[in-house]
Amino acid sequence: MATVVVDPLLTPDEVASILGVEVQTLYKWRTLKPAYGPAAIKVGKYLRWKSSTVQAWIDAQGPASNVTPIKRTA
Repeated sequence: MATVVVDPLLTPDEVASILGVEVQTLYKWRTLKPAYGPAAIKVGKYLRWKSSTVQAWIDAQGPASNVTPIKRTA
């Protein structure tokens, strides 16, 4: 019989704790255009995050990834 490896699904509270942000921040990030933060999936009416997706998003955040260039005016 084959072994199935399941990627654990995380709740909003767990993801917020891992990222060090409030749960409301996760929800706000989803409303931004383009969306920000790790991609969530819907399980019924609930939002869940694959632990691998959260880790990949964290890994993709470089030291300059959240720096917005200053527009200089003449």
